[in-house]
Amino acid sequence: MHTLNVVVGVVVATLLLTSLVFSNFTVLAQEATPSLVKDVTIPMNAATMGDKAYSPNPIDVKVGEGVTWSNDDSQIHTATSGAAGAADAGSVFDSGIMSPGATFDFVFPTAGTYEYHCTMHPQMVGTVNVS
Repeated sequence: MHTLNVVVGVVVATLLLTSLVFSNFTVLAQEATPSLVKDVTIPMNAATMGDKAYSPNPIDVKVGEGVTWSNDDSQIHTATSGAAGAADAGSVFDSGIMSPGATFDFVFPTAGTYEYHCTMHPQMVGTVNVS
């Protein structure tokens, strides 16, 4: 009888330990999952493309999701919030100068419509819709 109690105790302890270990892995996996990020590219010759200089345009994301802008052009560009020349331009996000091949990431914490532009080529405009 004593042996049976020991075996049952070991089995129960093993099950509890296994449950704790796997539940910790699940929590770690959930915490390590990055938020969703959508891509916007700046194509070749973007400076001449107006509202098609950022693709896709507009782009829709949810609160807490991000956008990665990629400069696939041979010229420098920016992704700067607001209208070109506005007093609040760049107050929400500003990539700074993006050399060819550079990227810029921004996570949107608040719902709204975010217009943006390139400070080097103000005719380049885009919109991020956040819901």
